[in-house]
Amino acid sequence: MQIDKEIDARGLNCPLPLMKAKKALGEMQSGQVLRVVATDSGSMRDFLAFARQAGHDMLDQQHVGKEYIHVLRRH
Repeated sequence: MQIDKEIDARGLNCPLPLMKAKKALGEMQSGQVLRVVATDSGSMRDFLAFARQAGHDMLDQQHVGKEYIHVLRRH
């Protein structure tokens, strides 16, 4: 999968990872893919809800060790 932009949100607590992702998606073209790496466990729920509400595609979510990885495609 081609990742067009990646955000390192490790160490940031809610809502900062989501705010950074929202800003990045606003600067991206439709169809581009954003990968966010966070350490906030609440980000799994938050990113899924955000993708549904904003109309973005949630391509993947993973919990790897202490990291939570979110991959979204901009609508």
